[in-house]
Formats: sequence, structure tokens, C-alpha cells
Amino acid sequence: MLMLTEMLFTLLLFLFMLKFLKLQWTNRGLPPGPSPLPIIGNLWMLNFQFHHETLIQLANKYGSIFTIWAGETPVIVFSGCKAVRDALISHSQEISGRPTTPFVKEFTQGKGIAVSNGHNWRQQRYFVQMFMRKMATRTKGLEWQIQEEAQHLLEDFTSQRGRPLDPSTPIRHAVCNVTACLVFGHRFSGEDGAFQQLKRATNFVVAFNGTHWGRLYDAFPWLMCRIPGPHQKVFGHAEYIHNFVKREIRSHQKNLTEEPKDLIDFYLARISETKDDPSSTFDESNMIQVVTDIFMGSSDTISATLHWAVLYMVAYPSIQEKVQKELDNVLGRSRIIYFEDRKRLPYTNAVIHEFQRFANMASVGLARQCIRDTSIQGFLINKGTIIIANLSSALYDPEHWETPRQFNPNHFLDEEGNFVNNKAFLPFSAGHRVCLGEQQARTELFIFFTNLLRAFTFQLPEGVTEVNMDSIYGTVVQPHPYEICAFSR
Repeated sequence: MLMLTEMLFTLLLFLFMLKFLKLQWTNRGLPPGPSPLPIIGNLWMLNFQFHHETLIQLANKYGSIFTIWAGETPVIVFSGCKAVRDALISHSQEISGRPTTPFVKEFTQGKGIAVSNGHNWRQQRYFVQMFMRKMATRTKGLEWQIQEEAQHLLEDFTSQRGRPLDPSTPIRHAVCNVTACLVFGHRFSGEDGAFQQLKRATNFVVAFNGTHWGRLYDAFPWLMCRIPGPHQKVFGHAEYIHNFVKREIRSHQKNLTEEPKDLIDFYLARISETKDDPSSTFDESNMIQVVTDIFMGSSDTISATLHWAVLYMVAYPSIQEKVQKELDNVLGRSRIIYFEDRKRLPYTNAVIHEFQRFANMASVGLARQCIRDTSIQGFLINKGTIIIANLSSALYDPEHWETPRQFNPNHFLDEEGNFVNNKAFLPFSAGHRVCLGEQQARTELFIFFTNLLRAFTFQLPEGVTEVNMDSIYGTVVQPHPYEICAFSR
């Protein structure tokens, strides 16, 4: 028995060493980085998360392009504004793919737009681009819907009459309703149980991919599917989201109109138009995932950014007051606020850009994948290699920001107080996979923020003296729950 145990131990040790040597051999042609261990790679030193701060620290040691191992899969990381822009913009086409992780494969089945690839991705992306442009030109299009929802948001805050409230609840409901109008054609009341469950399910699925459980599922799917944990719940939430979208599609099919009014209407029309085209990817399964991608991609990111924005105004009352003075002087207290007004509000525009930069809610951004062999800054990167362009490293790059670790609206102002952009400002990523909802997000952030600051002054509740500025790290970086008082001006 003892001899058998010794033989098994020797065999396992041999296999371990064999894997280790294989990893070292594979690693020799890649950019430098920490040595991986068999099976887990570098996940142990990353705490099973691709945290932007850990990646920035590794870049300080290994350079602006380095390699880490997710299990036995190499991942090349680009860090700093120059390297990130070189990857995302100069080599946009070459790294326009999305890696298909086990969780993503199970959730999307290769459909939709966010994480699909090839012909399917190109067709779905072009369709969504055309749809968004049409909605932007309509009399009662996207901006009108945002303005309408902003009024509902103001009513929700006003109803509290200065009492402490958690701003995340009404903000998220308003943001989700903008997207609901865009894809479903109508808004939902705050008492709608099905819509409340949709928001909870969306939040769970988005958050899951950035958790330890999500990383473990992608690294060891064969093991994780057999053990209990939150990863067993996520697919139930995903199913709820898909079923909610299916019900909306059935309702649209029963009530078809001559003039399409929302994304589902436009998509149903496109399915009909292309039904005889063998190259068409327009079908119901793609429609369900496209709607899901748009709803998930906008709801948590925009609402989290606005949640941070209110927190910053409480933490920096002098900045809040300066924004309010500019709004009063330029727009007055009553007229409708338009996205075009940002050009007349340089300080307010700078504050909005700064809380996008500083909140850094997208963290490292979504991973990409090489679709063909390429060379970037002297490193040969093979087709199929997974790429992470650490967006945080650009947003915090000390070469491009005077005080990168401080909230400072002057980052976007020149000496005369005029608004100026910065090439390191990449919260929506860049290149072929740039966020399709960028224009929607910019419009929502501006109109919601300016309406809130014009109507209210935000303060901490009585007895609360400290503002918690720490982050809750995940797929979307969130502030810790907090309460504020919104006093009508």
C-alpha cells in the first residue's frame, strides 16, 4: 500500500513538472510576465480577478505589454494610454474578436452583438447602428425619451421632501426605463413586479461575470457545473431575462404597426425583409440576445456612473455649487435641457467627464481576441490570443492627467476655462468594439445630471459626517450603498 502511494505521488509530481515545463516553453514567445503555475496559471496572484489596480502594478514591473495566465490560457495585457490606444485603435481590426468563455458561451449561444463574432457580429452591429441613428433623428426619439424620464426622476426625488434616500433606486429605474422605451416601446411603473425582477436579474448576471465565482466558472467549467454556488443561480436569472424579452416580442407580433417605433419592431421588419437571404443572421434567437445585450449593457453602467456622480457632488460641495451657478446663469431654472447645451456649459461638461474618468466603472473593459496574427510594439501576437486593454491604466495615466488619483474637473479645462478633451479619456473603449451605446450614455449622463443639479442640492443626512469613496469591484465598479438628502433649490 505504501509503495502504491509513493508511485502515485511520483506520477503526480512528474505530471506537474511536465505541465510546468510545457507552460514555460509556451511562455517563451510571449511578452514578459509572472511565471505561471500548472492548472491555475497566475490566478492565485490575481486573487482570481482581473483587478485594474493589480494589472497596473504588474505593468510597473513587466512593462506596458505583459502576459498573465488565466489557468492555462495566456492573456496579453496592454497598460497605459499609449499601449492601450495602439492596441484598440492602431490594431483595431486585428483584435476585433471576442473570446468565448464558458459562461459567455452558455449565456449567449454565440448570438447577439456584445460577445458574438464574425458575420453574425457584423450584421447585428450594423443593424443596431442604423437603428440608433434613426431613433436619434426622430421628433420623439432618444433625447425626448431621456427628457421625459428625467422629469419622472425629479418627481421621485421631490416626493422624499428632503428625507434621506438611496439615490440608486430611482436613478436605476429611470435609466432602465430609457432603454425599455428604446427596445420595448414603453416605460414601466415602479410598482411593476416583472420589471423589478428584470432589473434584479440583469444586475445579478452583469455582476456575476466580475466575481470570483465567475472567474472560477470560466477557468474550471467542468468542475464548477458540479458544485453548488452562485454560479448555479445565474442561469436562472439569464433565463428570466430571455423569457421577459420573448413576452415583449409576442406582444409586438400581435400588435404590429405600419411604422416601427422601437427596436423589436425594427428587428421583426428586418427578419421579414431578409427571410429569403441565406446569408442573413436575423432570427428570433439573435433578436432576443441583441435586446438583452442592449438592456444589460446600458442599465448598470449608466446608472452606476450617475450613482457615483451624486456621491461626488456630496463629497465636493464647492464643485456642486459651481455647476449649479453655471446652469442658472446659462440655462435658467425652467427651460428644457438639451444635449446640445453642453457646448455652452464648459465647467458642467468637464465635471461630467471627470466623474466618468474617476469613477472608472468599466474597470479593465471587456476582453478581446486576435482574429489574425499581428505584431504590436515588436511582439508577435498569434490569432486566437486573448487581449485585455486595461482602460483604467489610460484613465489614470500620470503622463496624461495632472492629478490622476484625484477628482479634478480641471483635467478637462484649459487656462481660459474652455472645455478640452483628452486622448486618454477612453471610458467607452475604442476601435471596432467601441461601445455602441456611447451616444446614448453621453446624452443620458448629461440630461439626467444637469436636471438633478438644477433642481436639487445634495447633502449628507443629519449626523452623517463621512463619505465612503471606496469601490465595490465587479464587472461594473459600484460605490458602496449610501443615503443622501435632496433639498429642492
